[in-house]
Amino acid sequence: MENTNREIAIKMTGVKKKYRLGQIGGGTLQADLQSWWARVRGKEDPNSKIGQEQRLVGQSFMALNGIDLTIYKGEAVGIIGTNGAGKSTMLKLLSRVTAPTEGEIDIYGRIASMLEVGTGFSPEMTGRENVYMNGAILGMTKAEIDAKMEDIIEFSEVRDFIDTPVKRYSSGMYVKLAFSVAAHLDSEIMIMDEVLAVGDVNFQQKCLQKMKKVATEDGRTVLYVSHNMSTIRQLCSRCIVMDKGRCVFSGDVDEAIAIYTSRNSVEIKKEYDVSSVERQFETTGKSHINRINIEKNILNLGEILSFELQTDAVADINNSLLRFVVFNQSGTVIGMAYSDLYDLKKGYNSHEFSFKTDVLAPGEYYVDLIQCEYDGSIQIRHDILNKVFAFQVEENEIQYNMKWNKYGWGPINFEKITVR
Repeated sequence: MENTNREIAIKMTGVKKKYRLGQIGGGTLQADLQSWWARVRGKEDPNSKIGQEQRLVGQSFMALNGIDLTIYKGEAVGIIGTNGAGKSTMLKLLSRVTAPTEGEIDIYGRIASMLEVGTGFSPEMTGRENVYMNGAILGMTKAEIDAKMEDIIEFSEVRDFIDTPVKRYSSGMYVKLAFSVAAHLDSEIMIMDEVLAVGDVNFQQKCLQKMKKVATEDGRTVLYVSHNMSTIRQLCSRCIVMDKGRCVFSGDVDEAIAIYTSRNSVEIKKEYDVSSVERQFETTGKSHINRINIEKNILNLGEILSFELQTDAVADINNSLLRFVVFNQSGTVIGMAYSDLYDLKKGYNSHEFSFKTDVLAPGEYYVDLIQCEYDGSIQIRHDILNKVFAFQVEENEIQYNMKWNKYGWGPINFEKITVR
């Protein structure tokens, strides 16, 4: 049961954000009048294109389409979703970069935002001057900023350049100073939009630890957008899933990630017609995988995954090989396997492949297929299919009375350690 005694940091009620797209109007006075009259009566626009999703209304796009959300003080909240789901738009509204079209946003506290590299910095001013400017925007006095300055410089790791104009900073230096300013100045709410991806690994971990500390010890509220599920798990106590301008889930982090990945996953089935699947990378096109048939796609630990590829080739191709790249449910690549060399004849071909799953832990997996030709020195890529099919490995026994913890132990099931 939700604890209603907690203090609210942010409350969003019925928030919508609409943008006008491209050409304004229907092209003729008659079309504009038809669209206007349909809107007045609450009817569908007769001039909207067939097949448009609900976020497109005539010539308008609903970036946010009705957000009701409450975030409490001291929470570290992750926000995940595909590109275009509305994550960054929501943060811009909270940061008052833009205003909502409809709805209300109540914010209880000062906000420090990092929506992109260099947000809030004047390029002509030095790092030190930008710190003073950001503090002044938050309502701090010069004396209060002076008291924080040494901690900001030390954390940012840009001491040697603090009196240099920030237009000469690298993107990494921008992020380090901007994060240090947001973390140390007196704001009750920190908003971060994927900015840590620019910094180096050590600084990312340093920032995550700092955000944990300000949320748990200092009682500040953190909103963090990321496509990195590992950092979401490390930092956040709650997670929000965005999809098509709506908040579709708010709650447990692992459950949120499972919902997000399932919405963007490949369906597990035994037959895949991939003849018309769009290829994302440049290839020769000399061979084209049309169909994948899988003998069994839900496997027990250690079972072999067997599948058939039906391929059309425009000419004979000797010394073909298949690269088989495996991803876990979070979209992280976990390994790759090669096939033996085989030949493709001009026209229709059918080949069967087998992949041992004995090293994989229980879970759902996705596969990239790259059909190549090996000429003795290089691999020539003829066809590439991304996340083309899925399979699942199930646990068929519980060893030592423990089930596999895929989040804590990872996707690889190593052989037992021998004892002598």
